[in-house]
Amino acid sequence: MYIAMNRFRIKPGCEEDFEQIWRQRETFLDEVDGFVSFNLLRGPTNDEQTLYASHSVWRDRQAFEDWTRSEAFRKAHTQAGASRKDVFLGPPQLECFEAIL
Repeated sequence: MYIAMNRFRIKPGCEEDFEQIWRQRETFLDEVDGFVSFNLLRGPTNDEQTLYASHSVWRDRQAFEDWTRSEAFRKAHTQAGASRKDVFLGPPQLECFEAIL
């Protein structure tokens, strides 16, 4: 199993806007071999930000890497570029993990 997570720092007061972007976004993940599941997670909030993480689970690292080179990836990220940038405090931070147990 392989997990890819993007952490997003969101401006205070923009949480509902960010969540709406994800509710309306077409991810095309179901078109990709090796995709297992996806979750959007809301983390802690402070005066500076609210932290979110997108969490996708893949059969293995190769399936994730194949997705990053796929037409589904290009379609999903073209839409992401059109989202409201004013809700973000910088670019997402990608973190990937390989299951060992």
